[in-house]
Amino acid sequence: MPNSKNPFDPSAMTDAMKAQAQQIWLAGLGAFSKAQQDGAKAFEKLVSDGISMQRKAQETAEEKIAEATERAQQAAEQFKERASGQWGKFEGIFEERVAKALHRMGMPSVMDLQALQARVEALEAQLGGTPANSASKTSARASRATSPARKTAAQRAPTQTAARKAAAKKK
Repeated sequence: MPNSKNPFDPSAMTDAMKAQAQQIWLAGLGAFSKAQQDGAKAFEKLVSDGISMQRKAQETAEEKIAEATERAQQAAEQFKERASGQWGKFEGIFEERVAKALHRMGMPSVMDLQALQARVEALEAQLGGTPANSASKTSARASRATSPARKTAAQRAPTQTAARKAAAKKK
């Protein structure tokens, strides 16, 4: 006769296993029911958590982009400052070398020309003429002196004499 109190009895095992299987089945159904009831709420909660997580990620990405943009702008400004400084040095060296070459050729420097201009202005002031009046008088004198109709007899004589001598040689 089987002993129902013996846990290793095959008939007792079957009943115990049936009871446990029944409990497992019921626990599964309960979990399924609970999931159905709470599933919609859990799903909505997951969606709202996902939205807030997406916003945080987007804000973080925007901050990182802004920081990167700012760093790039700073780097560009530094590069621009360095480049303009180098360009300024290059211009200075170029101007210096051109000035030396012009000086060797006997060309006056900017300072020489400015000093000359100051002396001319001082002389004009002593003469009582204004720069505009003296410039127009000087150009009028120059045009009168070079005009063939205005040549004096003394100026024409050497050229006429030279022409007569050339004609006499041809004969």
